[in-house]
Amino acid sequence: MKSRYQRAHASFTIYQDAEPPEYWTRYFGVEPDTQSVKGQFRVTPSGQTSKFPARVGLWGIESREHVQSDLLSPHLRYLVARLALPRSDLPELLKRTGAQIRFFCFWDNEAGDRVPDVPDDIRAMMEAMGGAVEVDEYR
Repeated sequence: MKSRYQRAHASFTIYQDAEPPEYWTRYFGVEPDTQSVKGQFRVTPSGQTSKFPARVGLWGIESREHVQSDLLSPHLRYLVARLALPRSDLPELLKRTGAQIRFFCFWDNEAGDRVPDVPDDIRAMMEAMGGAVEVDEYR
């Protein structure tokens, strides 16, 4: 889907080096938008091979191409639904693999009059799983 400029979008990322990205693809049943294996070169969004090997393994999906909204809530709810979160076994998997998870939110606030709308239930769910919700605000 070709998207117009959006003033908000979000991603979900797992950072860890114990399991290959395919492990998380099978676990969630979702193809990632980004993935890397520590020490290996990766293909960048431009289609080029990275100049340096990845410093950490990661697996992630994004909402930008799937949700048309300038608010964060629809983007975060899309990711929660797509990944079937929360999952009762995920905190133990994160602990076993030494993984960290986060929702990373892009928030364009050039005018300075917008407040990020991160739903309390999503913030609480991430905290309960040991993850974080981070908002990167651009002014």
